[in-house]
Amino acid sequence: GMVLTHLKVQPGECIAVKGTVPPDAKSFALNMGRAGSDLALHFNPRFESHGDAHIIICNSLQGGEWGEEQREPDFPFQPGQDTKICISFDAQELTVALPGEQQLKFPNRLGLEAIEFFSVEGDFRVK
Repeated sequence: GMVLTHLKVQPGECIAVKGTVPPDAKSFALNMGRAGSDLALHFNPRFESHGDAHIIICNSLQGGEWGEEQREPDFPFQPGQDTKICISFDAQELTVALPGEQQLKFPNRLGLEAIEFFSVEGDFRVK
């Protein structure tokens, strides 16, 4: 995985991640927030993981406590393919731009005014 700290991503700015999903991918996660225990967004596409198949799970983590999951059935990822994901935010919500002009929105539950932490975990090779 990859972990970035001490970022100063402002509202309206985009964190863009390009990479490859391996052919045998089970799941990967992009996390962004204040720190590893305070995530405004846990973005978790699951190919086949935790009893889920071809679904995107979004959640927040505040003080180590998970919020309520948001489950997105539109699944634009293909194992073995390159992909690009762009995440931006404002005071109300985070917007994830996905392959194929698809977007999903998730509430800014932490009310973050800047993103300081970003990590990539699981079956995703950053380019």
